[in-house]
Formats: sequence, structure tokens, C-alpha cells
Amino acid sequence: MKIALVFTCAASALLMASGAFARPQSEGNCFWTRDLRNHTVADAHTIYFSLWRREVYRIQTSDNCLAGLSSTDPIVLRDRASTGQICTVNDVDITANGARCIISELTKLTPEQVAAIPRRVRP
Repeated sequence: MKIALVFTCAASALLMASGAFARPQSEGNCFWTRDLRNHTVADAHTIYFSLWRREVYRIQTSDNCLAGLSSTDPIVLRDRASTGQICTVNDVDITANGARCIISELTKLTPEQVAAIPRRVRP
């Protein structure tokens, strides 16, 4: 039993050292939910999310589910397929104040677009 445990630990250490457990990179406009770092609520229809790689995404809602929220209020973001990756509006659910938001747009912002966000709502 001890030999199997030692072998498992050694194999895990080798895999980690070889990069097999390295964080996969997002492809195109996709991001991993585990990479979410911060969010800010801009208005009743707009929320910004920042990622650990300094990327920023804007999510627009067609309803006003974000009305009255501040950036310190909790937002529940879930990927629908449970893969941990979000690429389109069909991949994500957002709940705020106990209400599910209807997402109309998910956009990865360019550095210029991020710079244009007012400081008070920049994530």
C-alpha cells in the first residue's frame, strides 16, 4: 500500500514538473471561470469582469437585473456546461439579487476599450 502511495506521489510530482498540470490558455475570446479576478457594475445592463491575465470582458444584459447593485454586491456567474470555460453568451448564467440575468452580449475588450472605461467602473 505504501509503495503504491509513494509511486502515485512521485508520478504526480513528475507530471507537475513537466507542465502537464499547467493552466490551459484561453482560445480566442474564451476564458476560464477560475481566472475571474474582479467585477464592477457599470449600470443596470453592464458588468465588467477582469481576469488574472489583465483581460477584461463586458457582459450586457437585456433586462435590468443589475439595477441598484454595486461592485461589492455578490454576483453568481456559472458556466452552463460545467467545463469551466466561457466563450459565448450561451455558455454563461449570471444571477444577481436572486434573479437570473438575460445576457445579450459577451465581449472581450481591447486595451483601448479598457482604457476608455471610466475609472470608477474599471475592474
